[in-house]
Amino acid sequence: MKAPPIEQLAKGIRDGDRAMLARAITLIESKRADHRMSAHRLVQDLLPLTGKAMRIGITGAPGVGKSTSIEALGTYLTGRGHRVAVLAVDPTSSRTGGSILGDKTRMAELSGDPHAFIRPSPSSGTLGGVAAMTRETMLLCEAAGYDVILVETVGIGQSETAVAEMTDFFLVLMLPGAGDELQGIKKGVVELADMIAVNKADGDNIPRARAAAAEYRAALQIITPPSPNWTPPVVTYSALTGDGIADLWNTIADFRERMTASGEFAEKRRAQQVRWMWAMLEHRLYTKLRSDPELKTQLPKIEKDVAAGKLSPMLAVEQIAAVLGA
Repeated sequence: MKAPPIEQLAKGIRDGDRAMLARAITLIESKRADHRMSAHRLVQDLLPLTGKAMRIGITGAPGVGKSTSIEALGTYLTGRGHRVAVLAVDPTSSRTGGSILGDKTRMAELSGDPHAFIRPSPSSGTLGGVAAMTRETMLLCEAAGYDVILVETVGIGQSETAVAEMTDFFLVLMLPGAGDELQGIKKGVVELADMIAVNKADGDNIPRARAAAAEYRAALQIITPPSPNWTPPVVTYSALTGDGIADLWNTIADFRERMTASGEFAEKRRAQQVRWMWAMLEHRLYTKLRSDPELKTQLPKIEKDVAAGKLSPMLAVEQIAAVLGA
């Protein structure tokens, strides 16, 4: 399907037209050179309308109830006059098909909410490429009037770092049970957290959730907070009953207020802009590298020789660089 003219897309986005927003994101995801140029123009034109939303990264182990939590938080926010966009960074989806489409069916209420917009990231390419697309998508959503952006990490490891770096607030969801689950916490993820929230604090689970929260608080004490103005809190909530959801949002709002007052919020945004530039440049150079016709013919042999131990990785890089004239 031919993309509408840039001016028509821009007007539709300014008017908050979800269909036009979806088509604009499809344009951004396209790998065609002419589409990429149009996408860059569109984002540049809409840039003055961006930057006002609260960008929240959300991660959690499988089974923690991420989809239910996002729906509960999103529905709470739209019920109070906010417009919410849900995006997902999924670097594994080219292999597995991802899970955000399944999440959309589990977020049935939010999917049908006229004040919400749910969109998966591109399902192929490197994490850097996926993250770059997600950043541009985030800007389009802000231009369309969405004032809360929830960025879900579907993958593991590097995707969590990528999401933490592109958002203002990073929320780590945990399960009750303390002991065993505590052993599975990745120190790197906890270091990224602006808040840890223990889900499923309902019914007979409430004592276990509170015990887990106490264990996580103890674990956080050995980590130096990234800001002198914010110590990551640990809270309990239930996505099923909605208990604690209001407190989650109030904590996020308090974080923004404190960081804004100290100047750290604006500084973080400025640093993000520069990181985004470098991430997109690295992705572009990587894409060019992989598409070089001469390198394409030589790369299989180079890879084979490295795998067989006939060629050191260091020398292989030199050969690749020589082909590229670098």
